[in-house]
Amino acid sequence: MAASLLIVDDDPTLLRFLREYLEREGYAVAAASGGQEALRGFYASRPDLVIVDVMMPGMDGWELTARLRELADTPVIMLTAKTAEADKLRGFRLGVDDYVTKPFSLAELGARVRAVLSRSTPVGGAAVQTFEVGDIKVDLKRREAWLKGELVALTPTEFRVLACLAERPGEAISQDEILRSVWGDYREEGSSALRRYIWFLRKKIEDNPEDPKRIVTVRGFGYRMEP
Repeated sequence: MAASLLIVDDDPTLLRFLREYLEREGYAVAAASGGQEALRGFYASRPDLVIVDVMMPGMDGWELTARLRELADTPVIMLTAKTAEADKLRGFRLGVDDYVTKPFSLAELGARVRAVLSRSTPVGGAAVQTFEVGDIKVDLKRREAWLKGELVALTPTEFRVLACLAERPGEAISQDEILRSVWGDYREEGSSALRRYIWFLRKKIEDNPEDPKRIVTVRGFGYRMEP
């Protein structure tokens, strides 16, 4: 079955081009011209991925993404003309899965969509679906994590970073390997994005994020999750 997409943009010309291109790529595509319309479409179709423009009148892309995150962990790609560090950090905190900076090519957007969908789809038939590392439990099938028996509220990307580390407890994993596992080979963000997500995770699972005991830094290499 074709993956379903919801595109949200207040520019009708761009919206039409994106919809036509992604439909030619084999996706089932719904479109919305604003935040409220997008929320109604999301409730109706529960798409596999949402593409959201940042600058929209009324409910902008930031607010819409926050509302979507209250409903589900559906992957979100954000279309933005903003490249400032603070803007991307805001998106990371909301759990945005990827950015496409305007202007962009349709081929680039298609590659980003494929990459996000591939890493958000659980691998079928995996022998192990649950990992327990010390007092942390990670369930790949349910896409949930618990700390000392309490559910931890994680964004989809935070969960993927944690799962990558939890699969190999006690083993130092390089930054490049974590980046490939979480963001795929086609990515714009690098080690700075990974450092942000490690910090977000530490704030949620460490007793003292400034002195982490569960996720430790391996200097000059990457990170390790302590059993």
